[in-house]
Amino acid sequence: MAQNQDRILREVNILGPLNDQTRKVISKEATVFLALLHRTFNKTRKELLQRRMVRQAELDAGKLPDFLPETKHIRDSDAWKGAPPAPGLADRRIEITGPTDRKMVVNALNSDVWTYMADFEDSSAPSWDNMINGQLNLYDAIRKQVDFKIGEKEYKLRTDRKLPTL
Repeated sequence: MAQNQDRILREVNILGPLNDQTRKVISKEATVFLALLHRTFNKTRKELLQRRMVRQAELDAGKLPDFLPETKHIRDSDAWKGAPPAPGLADRRIEITGPTDRKMVVNALNSDVWTYMADFEDSSAPSWDNMINGQLNLYDAIRKQVDFKIGEKEYKLRTDRKLPTL
């Protein structure tokens, strides 16, 4: 297995700095998984991006979106039904979205909400450090190891109730 992983990783280059902390979220296994995903779907991904550009040009020219005629039988069928949401996501009436810095993760998980959606997009500059630190904070949060202290201020996960679904 290790030789197979090494063969898969032979052409993989990670450009950001790697250290012991980073390797928690960019493990060898995760990198192999991403390499296999890329090799399996990159051609399709590029084709879809090209089709997206063509479609955007059509929309920009005034063409209105519509359903594909060949999927009409699916839309008209009473048999088709989506899968139910995963446990913890069925009721999202009380939800918070927030950044992934450690303090905000603790605050969000301590909020009186049912779900917390970690925001890696609008509330964070997409730098290597921000993305890695956000992933590390979530890695620690799901293990309930995200408590920390700044000066005299202590940030700890609540223990008096179930934490929101992350």
